[in-house]
Amino acid sequence: MKNQIFKTCKLMLEPAIRLLLRAGIGWNEFAEIGKQVFVDVARRDYGLQGRPTNSARVSLMTGLSRREVARIKNLPTGEEPSVVPGSSRISQVLSGWHLDREFLGPSGEPAVLAEDGDTGSLSALLDRYGGDIPRGALVKELVQLGLVTVDESGYTVNAREYVRMASDPGMLRQAGQAIHDHATTIVHNVAADRSNSSRFERMATQFQVDPSDAIAFEEVLAERGQAFLEEMDSWLSKSQSAKGSASVNRKAVRTGVGMYLIYDETQGTQHNA
Repeated sequence: MKNQIFKTCKLMLEPAIRLLLRAGIGWNEFAEIGKQVFVDVARRDYGLQGRPTNSARVSLMTGLSRREVARIKNLPTGEEPSVVPGSSRISQVLSGWHLDREFLGPSGEPAVLAEDGDTGSLSALLDRYGGDIPRGALVKELVQLGLVTVDESGYTVNAREYVRMASDPGMLRQAGQAIHDHATTIVHNVAADRSNSSRFERMATQFQVDPSDAIAFEEVLAERGQAFLEEMDSWLSKSQSAKGSASVNRKAVRTGVGMYLIYDETQGTQHNA
């Protein structure tokens, strides 16, 4: 059973990890986020009589020490993971270049660094903050990402933070909500101890589709899917207007339907024209 859960977890995490890597977020930050979510879910979902789960039980369930559970519980809401900066070696290098006095100019700005030298050089910076990553590979990556430029005067840093993509924050929030909603429905349906019926969750998919047909399908889905969503939105709006707010004695819920296109090049098969 656990083996299948591990396989499922890997599938669920793959797109999330892809998003994190594009944003320059590495293992350390992800691990801290994971701890916070483990503690939050254990406290919220396994408490008795509507009260949060106590720290001893949270520690037992999650494998985290009681001290670590207490630290996470006391974090202010929305606080960034405590490992920032340092989510990746690149982030550490950029941070050191901007904060370490050895690599700053007279006015406190990041200095233009010579390639070699025992102190105040690029090689010294990478030795201190680059970990065990080969120096050449790290320099190449910094330059390719546009974080560092090099000319006859030396190496110049161009960015304070390492972010591979500049996404609209609203789009990222929507993406997180969509993944959360779909996963919540799936987890509800596979729960062996659920007392109510399963929630609607279906898909139509085919593995051996020519790319041109996939484009045509996307157009059909965009047209018919939008029409369906507008119909559902109209139904929900009319229902809300007719009944008003939830009864004082009943807790209101959020409900709706989401739709998305499936397009996965990693699980297709070679199509010969």
